[in-house]
Amino acid sequence: MTASAEGASQAIERLLRVMSMLRDPEFGCPWDLEQSMESLVPFTIEEVYEVVDAIERGDMVDLEDELGDLLFQVVFYSQLAGESGHFRFAQVAEAISDKLIRRHPHVFPNGKLESFANKPDISANQVRVNWDAIKEQEKADKKAKRGGDSADPERSPSALDDVPRALPSLERSRKLQKRAARLGFDWNDVQPVIAKLKEEIGEYEEAVAAADDGALQHELGDILFAAVNLARHTGIEPEIALRDANQRFENRFRWIEQELSSRGISIEDASLETMDELWDQAKAAGL
Repeated sequence: MTASAEGASQAIERLLRVMSMLRDPEFGCPWDLEQSMESLVPFTIEEVYEVVDAIERGDMVDLEDELGDLLFQVVFYSQLAGESGHFRFAQVAEAISDKLIRRHPHVFPNGKLESFANKPDISANQVRVNWDAIKEQEKADKKAKRGGDSADPERSPSALDDVPRALPSLERSRKLQKRAARLGFDWNDVQPVIAKLKEEIGEYEEAVAAADDGALQHELGDILFAAVNLARHTGIEPEIALRDANQRFENRFRWIEQELSSRGISIEDASLETMDELWDQAKAAGL
């Protein structure tokens, strides 16, 4: 074992011990003892977004801290699973190592963690194709291990069954579309996607004219779904695109606030016409 590997092993062992002590029935932390798989979910989602935020800001100090928080979530779930007799952290770590070796036969041709032999003669695209094929086989193996399909018995099996429902809606839309496209249910180029988005906007305008609240929600959902499809067809990550748009809005709005303040005007007292004019100035300035 290398010095770095030994240090990582000791750090993990220390973290696992801290987790075990926090969950000690007699001497542990009352808050940690109250937690369950379900109660931790909101914290896990928050930690993921905080990791992303640190990366986008290029803040390596924050990133180190946030990755630790995210790792703690994994350890916490593993502790809870172990207490109920399912699995522990070591099994989680072994499982992901096995999966990575299995899904990278071009790096581990013997299916074992060995020294490198030859540089892989394979393209990144072929890696993705192989990855999907191996993943499909793993799904079949997992289904057999469970003893059959674990989906709702009242619903017929679908190729979309394993797209997690707990994903943020934007990402789940992308994954649903990607899965359907892999099975041939997709447009061949971007123009029909743009036309579909325009069609959905037209239907939304009709719902506005009819003052139909139910239809408004329905049609707005279709617009968002079509926008995700457009992003997918143009190779853009919709979540990143929306985060960029959020940042631009924030930058321009802050600039408007500062400009108004320099004129002795509060944002509450400014007219919409003035704010629109300043918005255009901020946009022209590249904010």
